[in-house]
Amino acid sequence: MDLFEHQARELFEEYGILVPRGEVTDSPKEAREMARRLGGRVVVKAQVKTGGRGKAGGVKLAADPAATELTARQILGMDIKGHTVGKVMLAQPVDIDREFYVSYVLDRAAGRFLAIASAEGGMEIEEVAATRPEAVARIPVDPAEGVTAAKAAHIAEAAGLPPQAVDILVRLWEVLVREDAVLVEVNPLVRTARGQILALDGKVTLDDNARFRQARWGEEGAAHDDSLEAAAAAKGLNYVKLDGEVGIIGNGAGLVMSTLDVVAGCGARPANFLDIGGGASAQIMADGLSVILSDPAVKSVFVNVFGGITACDAVADGIVQALATVQLTKPLVVRLDGNNAARGRAILDGRAHPLVQQATTMDGAARRAADLANAA
Repeated sequence: MDLFEHQARELFEEYGILVPRGEVTDSPKEAREMARRLGGRVVVKAQVKTGGRGKAGGVKLAADPAATELTARQILGMDIKGHTVGKVMLAQPVDIDREFYVSYVLDRAAGRFLAIASAEGGMEIEEVAATRPEAVARIPVDPAEGVTAAKAAHIAEAAGLPPQAVDILVRLWEVLVREDAVLVEVNPLVRTARGQILALDGKVTLDDNARFRQARWGEEGAAHDDSLEAAAAAKGLNYVKLDGEVGIIGNGAGLVMSTLDVVAGCGARPANFLDIGGGASAQIMADGLSVILSDPAVKSVFVNVFGGITACDAVADGIVQALATVQLTKPLVVRLDGNNAARGRAILDGRAHPLVQQATTMDGAARRAADLANAA
């Protein structure tokens, strides 16, 4: 369960992390009054559960209350990566001296958490991580030990953060542990011209298994504000929307995560995470394909299945039956391996759909899906 930025900031304040004063509204007229209370000049920020708001025009500085009303009117209702803006947050502007990046994320494969931090935060952190990975520190955190002051000092030193960030790192760890989070991120964490350390933005993802302990966030925190995620949730699918062009379907979270990495390594971006688990019935396949093909960004689809309890011939049958109910408009690359893989491939060959291709290896299938997406 992702929280909105204003909810993440609320959590940070509860744990003693400084944030600029801010208020939330869904009304442009109310935004004008809020701006007066906040001093006139404010930053207007779209409240959606996705990144890249600034580059999409969802974060703007308003010089006075009248400009705030106009800016709020422009941002409310915007579409940002498939998310419709229903609320804006107004925040007091900050005189920034330096921007940093800090986060804790669950590393499921390693069975531990990972602290990720950099002295070069802000909107270009993804570019920094891609082009200069040495500028981003990645420090494993043992869940049994946690982040002590000593551990926080080690993270800060490795990332080149100022000494004042040590206390923030400890408090962010407390947020993660006490609030059942699997991700806590601040970008940017800033040092002001007066030397204060503030969290200007925040992203918090809570563990869905602990939702019964997080009832205070209500429907706003739990609701899917992405239409594709909402449609997938209604069908009982384990789906997460991403920003790429290759749709992904796999059986098992670990295999799907590996598939995302392999596709990225082939020069394309995954469009989603979709784990069909141990079942690959025609209905599940039809539902999965329907959701993925509804994403206009998708240029190709990659089905990656390793047959175990669910045999590959059952998966192939599911795909064939799904093609009878779902109009396939994008090329579909299928890789079947494991239990009854040869029989499954034969079933797909027999169907001979013009947009369905097969590959025998995961790397080969990912490369083909990436090439098809890039050529579209």
